Amino acid sequence: MNAGKRMLRPELFLVRQRLQGMQRYLWLCVMFSLVLISDGSPSKPCEKNCLSGRCVNGSCVCDRGWVGDQCQHCQGRFKLTEPSGYLTDGPINYKYKTKCTWLIEGYPNAVLRLRFNHFATECSWDHMYVYDGDSIYAPLVAVFSGLIVPEVKGNETVPEVETNSGYALLHFFSDAAYNLTGFEIFYSINSCPNNCSGHGKCTSGNSIASRVYCECDKYWKGEACDIPYCRNNCGSPDHGYCDLTGEKLCVCNDSWQGPDCSLTVPSTESYWIMPTVKPFGASLGRASHKAVVQEKVMWVVGGYTFNYSNFQMVLNYNLESGIWNTVPISSGPLPRYGHSLALYRNDIYMFGGKLEMCASNVTDELWVFNIPKMTWSQKSPSVPAHAQVYAVEGHSAHIVELDNGDVVMVVIFGYSSIYSYISNVQEYNIRTNTWLVPETRGAIAQGGYGHSSVYDSSSKSVYVHGGYKSLPANKYGLVDDLYRYEVQTRTWTILRESGYPRYLHSSVLLGGMLLIFGGNTHNDTSLSNGAKCFSADFLAYDIACDEWKVLPKPNLHRDVNRFGHIAVTSNGSMYVFGGFSSVLLNDVLIYRPPSCEAFLGQERCEAAGPGVRCVWKGGRCMSWEPSFTNSATPAPFCPAKAATVDERCYRFSDCTSCTANTNGCQWCDSKKCISALSNCTSTVKNFTKCPIRNEQICSKMANCKSCSLNLSCQWDPQQQECHTLPAQLCGDGWSNVEEACLQINSSRESFDNAQHYCKNLEGNIASLTTAKQVEFVLEELQKYQQKGKKLSPWIGLRKINVSYWGWEDMSPFTNTSLQWLPGEPNDSGFCAYLERAQVSGLRANPCTANTDGLICEKPVVSPNPNARPCKTPCSLRTTCENCTSQAMECMWCGSTKRCVDSNAYVISFPYGQCLEWQTGDCVSQNCSGLRTCGLCLEQPDCGWCGDPSNTGRGQCMEGSYRGPMKSPSKSSQDMVLETGLCPKERGFEWAFIQCPACQCNGHSTCVNGSVCEQCRNLTTGLHCETCLPGYHGDPTNGGKCQACKCNGHANVCQVLTGKCFCTTKGIKGDQCQL
Repeated sequence: MNAGKRMLRPELFLVRQRLQGMQRYLWLCVMFSLVLISDGSPSKPCEKNCLSGRCVNGSCVCDRGWVGDQCQHCQGRFKLTEPSGYLTDGPINYKYKTKCTWLIEGYPNAVLRLRFNHFATECSWDHMYVYDGDSIYAPLVAVFSGLIVPEVKGNETVPEVETNSGYALLHFFSDAAYNLTGFEIFYSINSCPNNCSGHGKCTSGNSIASRVYCECDKYWKGEACDIPYCRNNCGSPDHGYCDLTGEKLCVCNDSWQGPDCSLTVPSTESYWIMPTVKPFGASLGRASHKAVVQEKVMWVVGGYTFNYSNFQMVLNYNLESGIWNTVPISSGPLPRYGHSLALYRNDIYMFGGKLEMCASNVTDELWVFNIPKMTWSQKSPSVPAHAQVYAVEGHSAHIVELDNGDVVMVVIFGYSSIYSYISNVQEYNIRTNTWLVPETRGAIAQGGYGHSSVYDSSSKSVYVHGGYKSLPANKYGLVDDLYRYEVQTRTWTILRESGYPRYLHSSVLLGGMLLIFGGNTHNDTSLSNGAKCFSADFLAYDIACDEWKVLPKPNLHRDVNRFGHIAVTSNGSMYVFGGFSSVLLNDVLIYRPPSCEAFLGQERCEAAGPGVRCVWKGGRCMSWEPSFTNSATPAPFCPAKAATVDERCYRFSDCTSCTANTNGCQWCDSKKCISALSNCTSTVKNFTKCPIRNEQICSKMANCKSCSLNLSCQWDPQQQECHTLPAQLCGDGWSNVEEACLQINSSRESFDNAQHYCKNLEGNIASLTTAKQVEFVLEELQKYQQKGKKLSPWIGLRKINVSYWGWEDMSPFTNTSLQWLPGEPNDSGFCAYLERAQVSGLRANPCTANTDGLICEKPVVSPNPNARPCKTPCSLRTTCENCTSQAMECMWCGSTKRCVDSNAYVISFPYGQCLEWQTGDCVSQNCSGLRTCGLCLEQPDCGWCGDPSNTGRGQCMEGSYRGPMKSPSKSSQDMVLETGLCPKERGFEWAFIQCPACQCNGHSTCVNGSVCEQCRNLTTGLHCETCLPGYHGDPTNGGKCQACKCNGHANVCQVLTGKCFCTTKGIKGDQCQL
């Protein structure tokens, strides 16, 4: 029994052990399960919402096409197939360097409507392109940029765009500068325009596939029922009646006028109207065209359009009947835009411009169109020896009959792709068929691109306003300048500036006023509430009084913002045609100003305006006509001008510009421009008394090539500025100290005036940063003291913040060669002057206080007859690599294959012609050079043809959503669908929206659809995209890897180039061979 018990105990022990083991096992299982449960519970939450993705363990995993820490930015391609929906760049500001593409697919020939509910991007740099089709080779219908629909809703018309192919492709590109709030676009298939604007109902036709249209309510018309007609029943029966038989508009009785017959004839009020386009045709739409008027007919020539295949080079518009006619021409000039047009008798003279279809060259061609014969002929003018005729765009021209009987075409300013912004006037003599670039007198005018100009025959003067120009300190931008050029004496005068910079606007002379309309007013979009790309501003300059006024914008049924339009006058009205406002416009706007005859009595007559200048003469009120008078003394009826203060004159840095303007300035002591009312010892008030100053002429030269044309000028490649060649190292009145030229002046000035004085001498207030400069200055001050004049001159040292003082040349103040005197700097002083007492040192003073003396400095510029020749102009560089090799001087546009000056990018592509630009890192300029599907689909013109292996190999080629495309001939710019380049029946797969899941570069098949199973052929990486260590090559898209050749002195090499990382001491060379 006991023995049996003893026999059982080991068994019980084993059982107990097993039970305890099971308990431990169960306990471990429970604990492990708890761990699993805790780990398997919802992962760590994300700090911010994942907007287009999901949260995984604290981080956002983005849906396809979205990037960012919150998946808040679009980046890639999207396909939309719902009958309606929204597309957006994301809920916050878009990111830098964004490229997003949306394809909306309807059904064949369906109408797709895009409504831009919000749109704010950087004007002229960040664009949204809309194509009527499934690729960027389809017709372009709109290019949106800038502040189209702002955050704060005003009365802006919400833009709508329609496509008719059943597809719409939208492509957005942003650069690396400003990023604004982006866009929200609503699309719908087969819907009525603007939902009939609330003034009608949407109705479908009889068949299922028929399109819908608006049935408008009474007194509303137009495709979207957005045009009111016959308001107040046209004042029937006294004022007029409503004609319902034709265009549905008011027909006014003889003594009434206006869109609703509510204004008398003549009227003290102005009004705008927008007649219906007859015949209607999108082919009329254009921008940067030009027009002239002959006998109630407006002749329109050239212009930019999205598609030149059906472009009409010459149109005419009957200003009375409102009917358009196209002019069939069998031969003549190539289409162009940015040219000039001038009328002489029956001939229209066309000069210059950009040939968009011919490598985008800027031309100097001169063509003449004879109106009676409807034929073109090209002129071949002679050019004097050593003269230069500039091929320009964005210029203007007027034909003038001179007192000696000669007739000349005066060409004002413009941009040259070789010589940059041109400040010259060019004259073409019609009788002698010769060009001349004359020397001009008066103010030194700064030329540019896209200004407006108008000719006044009574004074033989041209008024020039605005433009995109070269500015000081190597900057570029819009200006609000107004110049008058007297053709007979070739004299420039600076008139009062408008205060509203712009370019590509229009101007006309009407009722004694210069009327400015529209234009691009964008200068800086760091804030999205800035000036718009497209403006409807309406400004008036009163020639008699040298005054500007802002007139009310057109009060029409929709916005008429635009730039690149034209304006002409006929029968006392202004006609505006065309232009660009994201779409190319084909409308005509008519402005009728107030009529002086309607103002009864002298008091009302002389107070008429704004927008009209009337005079009381012979007992009646009549329109004032400008005739040449010195507008420095305004007409007697003008209000008194405010006294000129010095600050209005400081900006004129040369004698002639100071004295040839209407600001009331004088050139004082041969150094500065101040008010004519200020005291001055030696003064010049008439520009004819000014000395010749080459410095200012040279400073107007905007690039090396133009600078080199003037023998008195020399280009500084470091500063990128044109300087005058000095007669000696520093010039008269200057002392050469080390690498600087110093000049001490004894006049008593404030710090700001001291700065202006130095800048007028092409220098700066001196930064005395070396011991030698300090020693020289102290010796000079000692000489002054010995002559009984104690100076305490300003120097270029200023308080930057509470504890930091810095020199004018941006170097820090070290308190070594010059030191503060005891108790200095005091709290009230922000600018420093040098005091030479028993101990020399610095004192601080308020910058507005006066002190005796100032010190100027400028760099030494030694005349160098062997100066480096100018680099090849950007426009002559034909590849991305040689375009971008010179730092940031040039920019390459891959979509147009053009190289342009960085300072002229905006004017080189005013209508968004460049899809993307580069200043380095040149990607392949053709789809075929892109070796992976990912890189391929980053370019909007490309698609990917995957081969039957389904391993990621394939070919990138030009294409659309439906398949590859090719050009039918080498000379053709059109592209046609060619599905045979990627035959589906042979197992090839066309990818346009997203890449095939398996992307192993041909070195592996995939498991789970997208995971590379095993990289072969000496490759490694998630996509087998790189070579194993010890091998080099480019294995993308089936490329090969090969062993590093390092002669036994290295195990690894640079993976792309094969350059060895040599490990043996003393051995070097790409293959460790040295």
